[in-house]
Amino acid sequence: MFSKFATRREFLNYGKLSLLFLLNSCSNIPNKVKIALQNSFYPQSFKDTIPKDWKQEKINFESIQLEKNRNSIFNSDFTLINDGWITSIDFAEFEKINEYPLIENLDKRSIDYLGSFNQNQRSKLFPMGVVPYTIIIKNNKELINSARNSWDFLLSKKLTGKIIFPQSPRIILSIAKKINLSNSLKKLNSQAMLFDDRNMLNWLINSDACVAIVPYSLCSKYLKIDPRLSLVFPSQGVPLMWHFLLSRSKLNHTILIEWIKSLENKSIVDKLVSQGWYLPFNIDYLQSKYKSEMLPISGPSEKCWKNSWSFPVLTTEQKINLKNFWNESLTP
Repeated sequence: MFSKFATRREFLNYGKLSLLFLLNSCSNIPNKVKIALQNSFYPQSFKDTIPKDWKQEKINFESIQLEKNRNSIFNSDFTLINDGWITSIDFAEFEKINEYPLIENLDKRSIDYLGSFNQNQRSKLFPMGVVPYTIIIKNNKELINSARNSWDFLLSKKLTGKIIFPQSPRIILSIAKKINLSNSLKKLNSQAMLFDDRNMLNWLINSDACVAIVPYSLCSKYLKIDPRLSLVFPSQGVPLMWHFLLSRSKLNHTILIEWIKSLENKSIVDKLVSQGWYLPFNIDYLQSKYKSEMLPISGPSEKCWKNSWSFPVLTTEQKINLKNFWNESLTP
């Protein structure tokens, strides 16, 4: 306690000591864990699983070179990214993450896909989710049965100029390969109304479009509010979008393992699947979600999953060849 006879100088000295003690105490409080993610890619059910005491930093991989985005990634402990943007990041900026005991969580599908990356990339990518693309059909129930069997239905004359495709030549080319017709890519392109990754569902709902091909996780809420829309997963398989976690953190991986383990809760798994997000972990209950045959089909059948495909990273030469092939397909 202060003596009632304490001088002004002594009072100020006590104040300085108190301030130094306070600053030192604050410096010992650990900083919040930060995770950077492109917000629009993730369903709410997944974002809700991120620990409440972590800070979610919003980034935009389309503007990855902007200082704001680069700083957000550089200053975050973890970054979520999908396979379409893998080549836009510098792997030298991240730590190894796929080491025991994390790697033992992964299922065969995710391990096989990791095998398509080089050793440096593979050691720094941890699969956190796989999202199947789906076909959304509007006001045309008669197309549903043919769409369930194969992708050939996309060439129906009724759909000329009424299909919304992803803005990805690689995805469209992969679908064209499933269609057993010569010049299938050119014919597929002639069916397009537009190519869009951002507003495809708004276009589908508010235009003459009849079909859109979209990631399942981006459309579940629309299916609940618009009875005109039907969901179809062809038994021939669908393209898959993968989401990965990267780490810049020197933190003990225990904090990460705790989060991953929490995702195995059955109620969380059910919520994620209901919004089109599948966890690629080797847990019986999770794996049962890849074998659903319920009607009406609320996700890919086991046969569809078996026939679905992922996209390995392209070499520079492969990118050039793909670009040339795509441009040739657009030539009348």
